[in-house]
Amino acid sequence: MSNHSPTPGPLSFVQYLRNVAFYLHIALATILIGFWGLFKVATGGREGAIRVSTVWIGHVVWSARVYLGLIAEVRGTPPTHDCIVAAKHQSFWDIMVISHAVPRRAFIMKREVMRVPIMGWYAYKVGCIPIDRSRGKDAMTAISERVSERIAERSLGQLIIYPEGTRTLPGQRKAYKHGVASIRAATGLDVVPVAVNTGLFWPRKGWGIRPGRAVVEFLPVIPPGTDSVTFMADLENQIEGNSDRLMAEAGFRG
Repeated sequence: MSNHSPTPGPLSFVQYLRNVAFYLHIALATILIGFWGLFKVATGGREGAIRVSTVWIGHVVWSARVYLGLIAEVRGTPPTHDCIVAAKHQSFWDIMVISHAVPRRAFIMKREVMRVPIMGWYAYKVGCIPIDRSRGKDAMTAISERVSERIAERSLGQLIIYPEGTRTLPGQRKAYKHGVASIRAATGLDVVPVAVNTGLFWPRKGWGIRPGRAVVEFLPVIPPGTDSVTFMADLENQIEGNSDRLMAEAGFRG
């Protein structure tokens, strides 16, 4: 059981000020780390970008603990080999904690995000893969091909995917999209499911962050071999069932 249960209702005045201070601090730190990292990325390529992103993510995790009283707990064994990390997505916080736990993180990102100045450049250098959703099924084929190329180049790492495609509220479920099964079938990659309870502490819209112990749990690997229908059912059951368990531990009654 968590030492702190999520508290419903409006923030206290103190926690409101702590949220403000946290976001001001992170804004300044992002600018400073971003400029500090430009040379490292320009000269070090992806390894330099990974180093800079690791510093920034680690600083966000540390700052959340100091300013907000939000502790990140990682359970299970974070993968270090080329694989797909398929996670429940409740808030920005699970992105941070999962990214901090794996050594070579990468995401599939909307093409528009990759075009954002500085941020998009960092995302590209880290190894994120753009998706053009207007291409429909062709987009997933292109992504699978790019992932296969990265595997051959030994430059993939841990590809983080959110099967629901968007953030969900605690207790909410949305239909799982089949993109993760398509990439798995095309590449033969292991899939590591991840359960979370992060939305209880860091809301979906990012304001009203509360103290507590937010948990991200890496579950046993699902190896290649099963058909896509069986795989998707197993993946959803693993992620949703264990996320429900983590939320119940934190005091959530949905």
